[in-house]
Amino acid sequence: MKQDELKANTRVVTGKKVKALRREGVIPINLYGPKMESISLQAETDVLRRLINKSGRNALISLKIEGDKKAKQVILRDVQRDALNGKLLHVDLFQVDMSHKLRVDVPIQFVGESAAAKSKRGMFIENMSSLHIEALPADIPQHIEVDISVLVEMGQAIHVRDLKLDSKLLVLNEPEQVIAKVMEAKIEVEPVAAAVPEEGEAAEGAEAAEGEAKKEGAAEPAKAEAKGKAKPEAEKKK
Repeated sequence: MKQDELKANTRVVTGKKVKALRREGVIPINLYGPKMESISLQAETDVLRRLINKSGRNALISLKIEGDKKAKQVILRDVQRDALNGKLLHVDLFQVDMSHKLRVDVPIQFVGESAAAKSKRGMFIENMSSLHIEALPADIPQHIEVDISVLVEMGQAIHVRDLKLDSKLLVLNEPEQVIAKVMEAKIEVEPVAAAVPEEGEAAEGAEAAEGEAKKEGAAEPAKAEAKGKAKPEAEKKK
C-alpha cells in the first residue's frame, strides 16, 4: 500500500514567535521517538491539513526532511487546534520502528442496522468509541468495524470478546467491556396537575368556608351559656 508523504523543513523559530509562522501559512511540528531527541520542524498549513483529513491518527507517513537522504516512518501522535475557530496550531509526529509494536487507540466504526434499535421502543447506546490495541506499525488499521445488525432484540449487547479481529492485533481492553447495546426506551408519564379553581369560584369557596366557621364559632358561647345557667339550679337543689 502506498504511503502518504509529508515534506518538512528544519525549524529555527520557537516559543511565542511561532505565531508569525502561522500567519505565513506554516505550522510548527515536533518529531520525537524512542532513542532520539526531539526535532523542531515546520510544514505548510494546507499540506498538513489535507494529510490529517486523509490519513488519520494511526496511518504511516513517509516524512521527508529537507537535507536528509532517507525518509522517516512516522505517525500522527497529537494535533492541536484553536478551541474557538478550530484552526490548526501544532502537530506532533512520532517516529516508529517498524519491527517494534505500538499501543494505540483505534476508532470504532459502526456498520449495518440494528432491527431492535429501529423499533419505536429501541434506543441504541454507544459505550465505546475506540479500542486500545497493540500491533506492528504496518498492521495498525485506520478503524475497526463493528457490525450492529446482530442486535435484533432488546437488551442485546456487543462485547469486546465478540469481535473477530485479525490475529496481528492484540486488543488490550477487557473482554467483558460493552461496546454497544440496545435498550428499551422508558417513556415517562407526566403527572396530571390538580384543577385550579377560577378566581370567582375561589372567592365564593372562601366566603362559604368563612360562613361555616362563624356558625361553628357561634355555637360555642351558647353551650358555655347553657352550662352557666345550669349551675344555679344545682345549687338550689342543695
